[in-house]
Amino acid sequence: MKATSCKKPGEPMNLFDLTGKTAVVIGGNSTLGAAMCEGLAGHGARVAIVARNMDKATAVKEQIEQVGGAAACFQADATSAEDLKRVLQEVTLWGGSVDILMNCPGVNSSTPFFEITMEEWDHIMDVNLKSVVLACQIFGKHMVEAGKGGSIINISSVSSDPPLSRVLTYSTSKAGVNQVTKFLARELAPNNIRVNAIIPGFFPAEQNRKILTKDRVESIMRHTPMERFGDPSELQGAAVWLASEQASSFVTGALIRVDGGFGAMMI
Repeated sequence: MKATSCKKPGEPMNLFDLTGKTAVVIGGNSTLGAAMCEGLAGHGARVAIVARNMDKATAVKEQIEQVGGAAACFQADATSAEDLKRVLQEVTLWGGSVDILMNCPGVNSSTPFFEITMEEWDHIMDVNLKSVVLACQIFGKHMVEAGKGGSIINISSVSSDPPLSRVLTYSTSKAGVNQVTKFLARELAPNNIRVNAIIPGFFPAEQNRKILTKDRVESIMRHTPMERFGDPSELQGAAVWLASEQASSFVTGALIRVDGGFGAMMI
């Protein structure tokens, strides 16, 4: 389906204007999720912040509203299909049909391989991968039925390929996110729904602080040409670009690195 523009002849185009769009950000209370909520809202989108922790989600909502944006909080367990179906109904009542879906849930562990339990494995895979599959099924089907096209943005990781040491389960789950992204890009293209993933580099956040030991940080810096961690706000550009039907209308199935050059180096 060919993308169309509502720009009038002679009128300058704002490629990144999301006015009138409703964005659902699952895991929008996390460090990176919050930054991307703020980025989408800052470009005009109504942002539905979906999270288990309402205190953190409310703080993100209030931050967005303080600068004139529109946001609302919806409580859900991202690994529960029932919760996500309920949230879809609540969001459509609040902001109309969903145009943008962003999947941000994430949990990590540095458990040595021989000590990984299946309980831990299942928990990480559920939060990082199952939640993405469920959200894409539930909200993706809604987008197809709405017939307006849309954008799905999944959050992957530099550990998805090649895997990083010490985080096997996390790396495996994020490799799965890449596969889901590319599969759905092909599957949903006839419906003008674009599916892409952002691959963040190293951004200190709650889920990874415990594994960022001194020697680990030194190793990361040696492999990052820009020789620093990323700031969460530096993900906003990629998120807004991929969300915009004007700016990224011919982009689907892409894995976009925002990693300070980490993926460009081997040794």
